[in-house]
Amino acid sequence: MKIKISSKTHVQPNKPILGKKQFQLTTFDLPYLAFYYNQKFLLYKFENLLDLEEPTFQNNVVEKLKDSLGSVLEDFYQLAGKLAKDEDGVFRVEYDADEEEINGVEFSVADAVDISVDDLTAEDGTAQFKELVPYNGILNLEGLRRPLLAVQVTKLKDGLAMGLAFNHAVLDGTATWHFMSSWAEICRGAQTISTQPFLDRAKARDTRVKLDLASPKDPNASSNGDAAAEPPQLVEKVFKFSDSAIHTIKSRANSVVPSDGSKPFSTFQSLTSHIWRHVTLARGLKPEDITVFTVFADCRRRVDPPMPEEYFGNMIQAIFTGTAAGLLAAHGPEFGAAVVQKAIVAHDARVVDARNEEWEKAPKIFQFKDAGVNCVAVGSSPRFKVYEVDFGWGKPETVRSGSNNRFNGMMYLYPGKAGGVSIDVEITLEARVMEKLEKSKEFLLIDVEEDGNKITNGNGHGHGHGHGHANGNGFA
Repeated sequence: MKIKISSKTHVQPNKPILGKKQFQLTTFDLPYLAFYYNQKFLLYKFENLLDLEEPTFQNNVVEKLKDSLGSVLEDFYQLAGKLAKDEDGVFRVEYDADEEEINGVEFSVADAVDISVDDLTAEDGTAQFKELVPYNGILNLEGLRRPLLAVQVTKLKDGLAMGLAFNHAVLDGTATWHFMSSWAEICRGAQTISTQPFLDRAKARDTRVKLDLASPKDPNASSNGDAAAEPPQLVEKVFKFSDSAIHTIKSRANSVVPSDGSKPFSTFQSLTSHIWRHVTLARGLKPEDITVFTVFADCRRRVDPPMPEEYFGNMIQAIFTGTAAGLLAAHGPEFGAAVVQKAIVAHDARVVDARNEEWEKAPKIFQFKDAGVNCVAVGSSPRFKVYEVDFGWGKPETVRSGSNNRFNGMMYLYPGKAGGVSIDVEITLEARVMEKLEKSKEFLLIDVEEDGNKITNGNGHGHGHGHGHANGNGFA
């Protein structure tokens, strides 16, 4: 892939923000200092908007993006600042208009005119667009010396690729997409953004946590110090679940009425437990092996009093649960969905507070291997309106995560471009496990006919259980 970076500048808020602004990072932010920058990739196709001649592209696209970015940074000025820490090792995000050499959002413009949008919409991996997204392999702790947001706009043969890297110690997915939709709104011509960010981090948690963090170990390094152990080869894939597939998965999970009177399973609980179960089968675990399910859950509405949806920062916590692989395999889809549901429902304000207090007593910086044994972990959300990020030349063709923060079992959920309740699932697994998953007709819901409560999967196995599920013996 031939990519030429033609310019790199720093974009400041258009109107100066007076004085030095400082916001202490909270207990919700700090655990992510040793994660990598959170990368997003948006792809836009230009049908007939402009002929993409250089001056036109520069004026109609690049300058417009930069000017609207400068405008939206007046409201989201924390993103134009940097990380800092005081003499006690308490981290903060700060913006000081007088320190111009470090401030601002890094904005690069590049050309890759041999590449078309269609070349980049394949469903395998992120390797093909890695060079279109900045800050690969850069830890959030680097925000002490680097911008908190880096943007790379690359001109393609028939469109534009926008790669972004956000410092995950400063904001989560909800805040990321609030920023993106606000930037797009200004770029389309709005004078002001429709939803102001809520910037006061002290309202989320006001505890001084002293961290002795110089340079954390590389999260990709071998966990037991055994450098000789070769890590398994990981591959990535996007699985697209259509409206009808989601409805099928949800109705199967809900086909057995729970005896304890719990609520019906949500789309999220049904789909993620479907994936958890089939990944566990594909891994070929022993029945007694424990498998962990982890979800990075938004806590804005869980805390008491609740925080506004517009809160700008991290307000997520990892919720962990697990079960024996044999139990997940032997039962129908309602079993895994119930395990997931119980963990999510139990994570209330009291649990959120207790987790924060426990962490503050003994701070633990997350690394990927902390997600749990044989884990399936979920990030991002199909609720994020990623396909509404329209800068004035239409909706994106595709929205993806970059190559950072991926580990064995990590998946990111996005709404499907087709709308409805369709969901795209990006997942990273060992190559041998992915191969099994891709061949599982049951996982993909291929050739499945429903006849009353009898389900026949593509291997011709009919199972007439009362709850009507096709079991996973294709993998045993």
